[in-house]
Amino acid sequence: MALLPIRRYGDPVLRRKARPVEQFDADLQRLIQDMFQTMYAEPGVGLAAPQVGVSSRVVVIDVSPAGKKKEPMALINPRIVRTRGRLSGEEGCLSFPGISVKIVRPEWVSVTAVNEKGLPVTVEGDGLLGRCLQHELDHLDGKMMIDRITLNQKVRVWWEIRQLKKRGLWGS
Repeated sequence: MALLPIRRYGDPVLRRKARPVEQFDADLQRLIQDMFQTMYAEPGVGLAAPQVGVSSRVVVIDVSPAGKKKEPMALINPRIVRTRGRLSGEEGCLSFPGISVKIVRPEWVSVTAVNEKGLPVTVEGDGLLGRCLQHELDHLDGKMMIDRITLNQKVRVWWEIRQLKKRGLWGS
């Protein structure tokens, strides 16, 4: 397993629609394990393949509380099939380190996908899981949290990024 570099806002791979996974092979298994290791090391609760420079429809999620048993979940070729309600909540993103914004999203979501064994799965969630599912699936379509906020919020985020770059904390 290896830690993968996280792509930051501004990297073109984050804006591309990811390709569907067609082969469930050793390379896919290695990518999933590397993504989990990277997500846990950051630490984060979700990571999409484009965030590590791979344009594939793969996400890994684990919203279990710190200190509790890990509950890792890999979703391949996921898609949202139902949503319900609306809820505003704070979100962060590993591609926007140290920055969080308030985003309105559906309160509950149902997602169909294939797991790492190639078996069909349905995941339903609200709260942190529901928000994380939606956030990571956005990445697969080239959407980012900055696309879901007001102009005033965008200006604040751009200012924060500029300050992080000035202090050498943003990277390339």
